[in-house]
Amino acid sequence: MKVVFLTAGAAGMYCGSCMHDNALARTLIADGYDCLLQPIYTPIRTDSISVASEKIFFGGIHVYLLQQMPWLRFVPQSARRFLDWPPLIRVATRKAASTDPAKLGDLAISMLQGTDGRQSEEVIRLVDWLENKIQPDVLILSNLLIGGSLPLVHRRLPETQVIVMLQGDDIFLDHLPTEARAEAIALCSKLVSSVDRFVVNSRFYADRMGTLLNIPPEKLFQTPLSIDAAAYSASLTSVPDRSHGKTKTFRIGYLARISPEKGLHRLVDAFLHLANEHHDVTLEVAGWLGEVNRPYLKTIQTRVREAGLEDRFTYHGSPELAEKVAFLQSLDLLSVPTEYEDPKGLFALEAMASGVPVVLPDHGGFSELIASTGGGILVPPNDHHALAEAILRLKNDPLLRKELSKNGHRSVHEKHSIENASRALATLFAQS
Repeated sequence: MKVVFLTAGAAGMYCGSCMHDNALARTLIADGYDCLLQPIYTPIRTDSISVASEKIFFGGIHVYLLQQMPWLRFVPQSARRFLDWPPLIRVATRKAASTDPAKLGDLAISMLQGTDGRQSEEVIRLVDWLENKIQPDVLILSNLLIGGSLPLVHRRLPETQVIVMLQGDDIFLDHLPTEARAEAIALCSKLVSSVDRFVVNSRFYADRMGTLLNIPPEKLFQTPLSIDAAAYSASLTSVPDRSHGKTKTFRIGYLARISPEKGLHRLVDAFLHLANEHHDVTLEVAGWLGEVNRPYLKTIQTRVREAGLEDRFTYHGSPELAEKVAFLQSLDLLSVPTEYEDPKGLFALEAMASGVPVVLPDHGGFSELIASTGGGILVPPNDHHALAEAILRLKNDPLLRKELSKNGHRSVHEKHSIENASRALATLFAQS
């Protein structure tokens, strides 16, 4: 069975969706599927070996220039192909996070318009490639926002099953200007008829996206959120036991993109609340930092320094896989108190797979994730006092930490591995 998996690259950023797509494609290949992971916009960046194609469709530079300079479509394709050269895209999109939202809104709408948008030529190039060179049995999209080509796919490849993963589409839409957001939602809703099944990781997100885009319930298929648990196999028989005072510090961890919406400042508030009375508490932070959020991190570091706690706060940068596993295993707990309702939370699974309990806000997909794993506790969202109390509770109760650690570790490896996700997709493939 031939499977093409279209994944939206995030330029130089470590993207949880990209890493999940890469792990899922790699597992499908290991399970015997002829699976091609095909990047859209930019090459993907993962913290493990990538199985993605070097070819790029809808190259980020190319589609942006077509949006800003429509006359460019009259330049011969052969003269424009260099714009899709992966090294050039990597350099040019290094600071893509600072793109003007108004321009991004126009581009998002144009892409969703498919053959009616300014990138219609690229839509046709993709579908020509699928029809004439690949002829996939299944086409998977990492989100609906890259689905402008689906009506044409539906007409020209009627036997191809189309599956769309919904994993944060609403978050992107919510950052668009008001008028652009409304138009983009309307365009996404029109694409629903060209999709056979939508895959979500929680009932919360099925309800949200089903309502937002008018997706019929029978088209929604829920699979457990998953990670490549094998990457954490070293901890299977040696989950760090930090419950008997063997370390001099109590290490609170954060592992996610450094940005306001991920709530690092909330965790810092809780840390500052605890630190004066609990001198053994440290805050260890890791995650990708884009240019646009450097001032945000600097403001946090200034607050910590002015509180006289600079020696108890460390930013560890954006770790590669081995460094990430070591970082997680060094923690007593992990907390990423997102301000938005996160539909995923891969960082929580990574922590639990490493034997580290988590403290998360009680919203989004986190509520179901904690219910499924038993690997952490929930607190009211956007309440740093409640967050501090929960952290202190775990600090003072090593037996509870150990219980949560074992529960989460076991559950991730048993129920939330990438192999489980692959088997769930195989169930959908069989329904075609």
